This record gives sequence, structure tokens and C-alpha cells, in this order.
Amino acid sequence: MTSPAHTLRRNLPWLLAGLSMIGPFSIDAIFPGFPDIGHAFGVGEVALQQTISVYLFAYAAMNLFHGAISDAFGRKPVIVIGMGLYALASAGAAMATSFTGLLAFRMLQGLCAGAGIVVGRAVVRDTLHGEDAQKMMSKVMMIFGVAPAVAPMVGAWLLGIDGWRGIFWALTGFAVVLTVALWRFLDETHPHEARTSFRPRPLLASYANIARDRPFWPLMIAASINFSGLFLYIASAPRMIRELLGLSAQGFPWLFIPVISGMVAGAFASGRLAGRMTPTRTVNIGYVLMLGSCAINIVLALALPHPMVPWSTLPLLLYGAGVQMAFPTLTLLLLDRFPRQRGGASSVQAFASLLFTAIVAGVLSPLLSVDMLGLALGASALCGIGLVSWRWYLRLV
Repeated sequence: MTSPAHTLRRNLPWLLAGLSMIGPFSIDAIFPGFPDIGHAFGVGEVALQQTISVYLFAYAAMNLFHGAISDAFGRKPVIVIGMGLYALASAGAAMATSFTGLLAFRMLQGLCAGAGIVVGRAVVRDTLHGEDAQKMMSKVMMIFGVAPAVAPMVGAWLLGIDGWRGIFWALTGFAVVLTVALWRFLDETHPHEARTSFRPRPLLASYANIARDRPFWPLMIAASINFSGLFLYIASAPRMIRELLGLSAQGFPWLFIPVISGMVAGAFASGRLAGRMTPTRTVNIGYVLMLGSCAINIVLALALPHPMVPWSTLPLLLYGAGVQMAFPTLTLLLLDRFPRQRGGASSVQAFASLLFTAIVAGVLSPLLSVDMLGLALGASALCGIGLVSWRWYLRLV
């Protein structure tokens, strides 16, 4: 007979990958619909960018609580209820009659979407240890890596069938299916005897305990900001594809396929190297790849007479690979520092990550996406902050 542990291991990568896809699809799938949304509500480029920023700020704020709630009440209820509410928010966005209403439902999407990925990381650490945990996290990241490449293509396809509202109806359907699958197949991994109290004072004490841990800070910054360099290009996709590269809505794959190919390759390599290579060396290789991509992008931005495919986007394959080489190890190192507060630690890390990406989407992307050199320099600066943080952590331990 199949043991519960074996069944959990078999189902877990797919369930967590589905949860991880919610974020990329919530952001990337609506990019092709920006012009139609702007026309429908009479708003411009700056206002449209707020559909991303509002989602991300809400996502970041609520991420401070998802993990702590799951520490108190269990992993499964938080994930299932969160995805059910996300489905309702997506349906509301599909039926929005004003831009203000659309932003309100985007905010509700953000408040719910993080439940899956934040609590899902705690589920991995509840269930697995050592190299098994790194392999599982790498599997999830490898499957998750496909989502940002597929999302804008799916969005463009849905745009031709039912306009921008069809994109949100598709998100509704996906969330409903995922909610049912989680209710049916996800086992509870956080037993009653290990649960903590969800009250203001213990919650603040828990976060204070996390904040007092000095190695937590560089790990949190490194794990959170690496993806921001890549997300700068993703958030700038509408302007980059249409204006800088001069492509139509069908041109999004020129950006997303290299990004996702690199992310999938990096996650696969991280899983294969688990137990064969030290965590430090794995993360170092990730930074070599990211910095190499940044250097190539700067040279190409200066050397090419104008941006062109595939050269202006191909180096992002290296950046994506570097991000995913480093991320599973950085996340596990962070969670391992708080064995009784994994949900809370995952929440804080996710909050920081989403805060960085919200700033990238709302501030850095509009400022830097005027040309490819601005994007390359911005990504290099973000990657540099991550590398400094990683070296800071190594000195502390």
C-alpha cells in the first residue's frame, strides 16, 4: 500500500507548483490586456501600472500574517481558504465596472494569493529535511518557472477570445480547481501540539525573536532581492516589448522564454546538486551567473545601435538560472534558523520579497524602462545588493 508520507511527497510538488503559479499568472497574464483595460476605463500607462503595484503591496502586507496564522491553526485551512477567496476576488475583477473597482479586487487578490506560496514553503520544511528538502524546493521552483513564460501567452490568447475580462475568468477557474485539489489531496503537516498562539503579543514576540537573529537579515535580503533584478524586466515587459523592441502583443515570448528557460534550468541544477555540493558553493555559482548576465546586458545595451531580439533578451537566461540556483538554498538556510517559527519566518521573507518587487513595479520600472541600459544598470545594482548581503551572512556564520 502507498504510505501517507509517500503520497504526500508524490502530490506535494504539483500542489505547491500550482500555488506558486498563482503569483506569476496574477501579474504576467494581464500584461497583454493593458491597452484594452486602459481603453475600457479611460486610464493611462501610469494608472495601469498600479494594477500591479496594488496587488503586490497587498500581497506583501498580508504575507506577514499567513505564516503566523498557519503556525496557530494549521497549514491546510490557511491555504484552502486563501485560494477560495482568491477565486472570488478574480471573479470580482472580471465583472468590475470601474477602474477603482478593478483595483479593489486586485488588492483582494493580493491579500489572498500569498497564502499558498508562503505556507507551502513551511509545508516543505515540516515534511522534509536536508538534501530532500532542497530537492523538493527545486522541483517546485522548476515547475513554477514555466508559469511566467506561459502566462503572457495565455493572456494574449484569452484576449482574442473574451478580451481582458476573460483573463480574470481564467484565473477564477484555475483557482477553483486548485482549491478543490488542495482540499482533496493536501495533508496537514503541522500537528496540534506544535502550534503557537495567534494573539498580538505572542505574534509580535515571534517577529521580534526573528528580527533579533543577526544572520536572518542578510539571508532575508539576499533571498528577496535577487529575483527583483529579474522582475525589473518582467514588470517592464509591456513597455519593453512594444516600445523598445517594437513588437506586438504576440512578442512577449521573446522576453519570457529566455527568462523561464533559465529559471527551469537553474532549479533543475539546484536539485541535482543537492547533497553533492555545499550550500555556499551552490549560492556562489548562482551569483556568478547573475552577475555574468548583468555584464553582458550592459555591454549589449551600449554596443547595439538599438534593442533587438534575440540579443537584448537572451542574456536573461543566465540571470534566471542564477536566481533559481541560489533561491532554494537561501530559503532553506533562512527557515532552518527558526524550526518552531517556520511559518512566521517564511512570512517575513515573503513580505520583504514582495515589498521589493512592488517598489520595482511601481517606482523603478517606470523610471528605468526608457531604455535597455537603464534596465541593465538597475538589475546590476539589485544583484549587487544581493551579493553584498550574501557575503555579509557568510562573515556572520
